[in-house]
Amino acid sequence: MENTAGWEWPLNVVAGRAYCFNQRSLERLTDKRYLEGYGFKVYSQYDEDGILQEIFRRVGTTDRRFVEFGVENGLECNSHYLLLQGWQGLWIEGSEAHYWSIQYRFYHAIHSGMLQVANRMVTKDNINRIIAEHGIQGEIDLLSVDIDTNDYYVLKAIDVIRPRVVVAEYNAKFPPPVEWTRIYDESHGWDGSDDMGVSLSLLDRMMNEKGYALVGTNLSGVNAFFVRQDLLGDHFLYEHTAEHLYNAARYGGGNGLYFGGGTSGKEIFGQPVCKWLSDRGSSKAERNRSRPRAAGRASPSRPGDSHIHLGCCG
Repeated sequence: MENTAGWEWPLNVVAGRAYCFNQRSLERLTDKRYLEGYGFKVYSQYDEDGILQEIFRRVGTTDRRFVEFGVENGLECNSHYLLLQGWQGLWIEGSEAHYWSIQYRFYHAIHSGMLQVANRMVTKDNINRIIAEHGIQGEIDLLSVDIDTNDYYVLKAIDVIRPRVVVAEYNAKFPPPVEWTRIYDESHGWDGSDDMGVSLSLLDRMMNEKGYALVGTNLSGVNAFFVRQDLLGDHFLYEHTAEHLYNAARYGGGNGLYFGGGTSGKEIFGQPVCKWLSDRGSSKAERNRSRPRAAGRASPSRPGDSHIHLGCCG
């Protein structure tokens, strides 16, 4: 079968996960100017632990404080590994069950004063107040955002802290130059579909307006990494654009692999194949049945459900 999409075969294994890479991704793994090759997982979801370690190696640290929201039970997040290295900070989690799990699992960190935990649902109107109530203001080293819903609006609203480094999830379904975000809705949580978060291009534009530069994304196409512009120096690539640093969706799910390639993909259990191969080998009807409902398209059984929009500028 002709490889018209430019994917490498077979799968590559990085940080314990299997990925299909195109040539550009493979080049990034060996070019030390990029961040992908530094990734590894300790407690992060994918390879964020290693990428953050490399970023802070380049720009240094100050007070080693963090704020992270959307941590679930804390076992798999972007600041757990930092906490073990003597950092301190605040976790904000909306689930009461996860909150009490954190209280149990991180008892010593909490009672030693290294970790504060807030059981709150964050909104664009309360996020600054929640952070300030826990005594955190001004410059900190790290902010990590992962709520799968109103990320764009909440991150845009934050002004009580001035993090040096920001990690934020993006929706890799929408590759550059598409600017997209879900409509703000405090009552609607993530339903497991592609109606989540914000595209990399819109996220990049908003962060530029706040004084940050995109310095990389991880191979899974989940997180984007930003550094405050006054700290860039010559530590990173000159071209800080979404078009240059975008990684397509390569999510792991269940026992299978999900390769979005920037569009709605399919989950293939037990088959190490890329989306372009599996789609070419199935009928159109089969492909449509396997895909989640496309963003911006109303379900026939739920007329008027089309509430996702393109080109939203917040």
